Amino acid sequence: MLPPAAVYQFPWELNSGSEQEGDSVRTFGKLTQYDPEKSLATLSTHHSSKHHCVIVHTLFVEPFDAVTGAQYIVLGELENIEGVGVMVRARVLNCVDGANIALLQRAINDQRRFLEERKPAVKGGD
Repeated sequence: MLPPAAVYQFPWELNSGSEQEGDSVRTFGKLTQYDPEKSLATLSTHHSSKHHCVIVHTLFVEPFDAVTGAQYIVLGELENIEGVGVMVRARVLNCVDGANIALLQRAINDQRRFLEERKPAVKGGD
């Protein structure tokens, strides 16, 4: 049996506690830091006047031509790291600099609404 498809999580949703270690996720952000010796990158974004960061383990996607300040989309599995929080172990890390992030957010919300509407109605107490 195949694992479930990775769902988009906004960076500000990743430390909400609803996700579990090993869950596949997609997220995005601007590359603000990259340490090739540790294979760690930091993606960040702003939402509701708050700064949100996502730590990304890049070992599986190296060699990686990091462009600091560029927008990236990451696909990977979640890991809980003590003292850090949630980290994404990247399987795919794509530079999407120039993409309209507001439009991406709208598309993610539209996709969520569509998938929610397709869920079968739960029948109660037959």
